[in-house]
Amino acid sequence: MRKSLLILGYNANESTLLSELSKVGFDVSQTSDAVQDLSKFDLVISYGYKKILDQKTIESAQRPVINLHISYLPFNRGIHPNFWSFFDETPSGISIHEIEKGIDTGPILFQKEMHFHPKNQTFSQTYFLLRSAIEELLLTNLKAISNNDCASRPQLGEGTYHAKKDLPSDFRGWNCNIYNEITRLRNQRST
Repeated sequence: MRKSLLILGYNANESTLLSELSKVGFDVSQTSDAVQDLSKFDLVISYGYKKILDQKTIESAQRPVINLHISYLPFNRGIHPNFWSFFDETPSGISIHEIEKGIDTGPILFQKEMHFHPKNQTFSQTYFLLRSAIEELLLTNLKAISNNDCASRPQLGEGTYHAKKDLPSDFRGWNCNIYNEITRLRNQRST
């Protein structure tokens, strides 16, 4: 029997993950809208979702809601984690974790640290590498996740968090060379 799966966030035009999940036997639904009841789905995955789930909605799910986050948690919780890993000099990576009340604070299921070359790459290039890696990490571990057969572990350490308003107003954009842009922004802050 096919399991029902809800993707909160990216649609089929934004990610091939939906079609990949359909191919391996899920009845996939998707929404970017606010939700209040998750009870009719066997599995719920948040990926690129721009809304915060309240506690009542989280508790309505049959099992923990899973979040795909393109940071090496506990570092760079919140928005624009790829930017902050370079600006704050914190680890880059990907994390699949359970959603709980706090923002990106839930227990880790799977995680991978990644290394980039800021002098040779743009933010956009590393963003797409992170997205590709987290989709692969999910698909590789899908059976264990689907069967709720993977051990979670708490996040260790305080980590970091950034809100949308924290992104520097003079940031020149995602297609900038990382090293040059971070150097420019740091120099401006120090003057």
